Amino acid sequence: MNKRAQISLLLLAGASGAVDALAFTALGTVFAGVMTGNLVLLGISAGRGFWNDVGAPLLALGGYAVGAALTALVCRGVRRDGGRGAWPGQVVGCLAAQTVLLGFVAVTGGVLGGEPSGAWRDVLLVVAAVAMGGQSAAMVAAGTGAAPTTYFTGTLTTLVTGTVDGSARGAGQWWVAGRLFAVVGAAAAAVALWRAAAPWGFVPPAVLTAAAVVCQKPAQRLRRAVTSVHENPLHGPGNGTL
Repeated sequence: MNKRAQISLLLLAGASGAVDALAFTALGTVFAGVMTGNLVLLGISAGRGFWNDVGAPLLALGGYAVGAALTALVCRGVRRDGGRGAWPGQVVGCLAAQTVLLGFVAVTGGVLGGEPSGAWRDVLLVVAAVAMGGQSAAMVAAGTGAAPTTYFTGTLTTLVTGTVDGSARGAGQWWVAGRLFAVVGAAAAAVALWRAAAPWGFVPPAVLTAAAVVCQKPAQRLRRAVTSVHENPLHGPGNGTL
């Protein structure tokens, strides 16, 4: 995985941490990207009989699923062997769409003073969850040229076990550790900004995602994707005819 891909992953990990921190703080005490947490929160609410509290986790789960499904459709048939870090145009395009969604959250949250309530809070939660689902699916579509950026249990496990048994050495290990620090740092920065200037609190995730897209040279990636479609109009996802 090349340096450009590693930097993009750092930025996306930071965006993920910021989105989840803001969702938990300002959008209903749930997560936009960590679905394990939402499933647990759903179970806690159900177990305690607090049925009024199941709505937010369900909205986040539904939005995440929609984002992942849409991205999977767009990236269907993409080759997943991008070991050199050149993410396919479809992947970059989905991340660009995620930037737009997070931009909508930032602008709307700012207009609402950084403290949305009622229906608007639900809307922003769903949009943020759609964006996170799209980001997760885009990283799956990028294959070996990427890594998870919205869930980190496996990342932490790999880092710890690799450090102990000696299988994880060199620069790659530091990049993995960097993604973990990016999640924490961006989450802390986003919440600190929200507390200091609430209308600007939702801006960091959109900025970080946009930077990740720019790092991937989006014009070049998208041009190649369009060219490949025009050059092979009769070939479907499985390299067979439509």
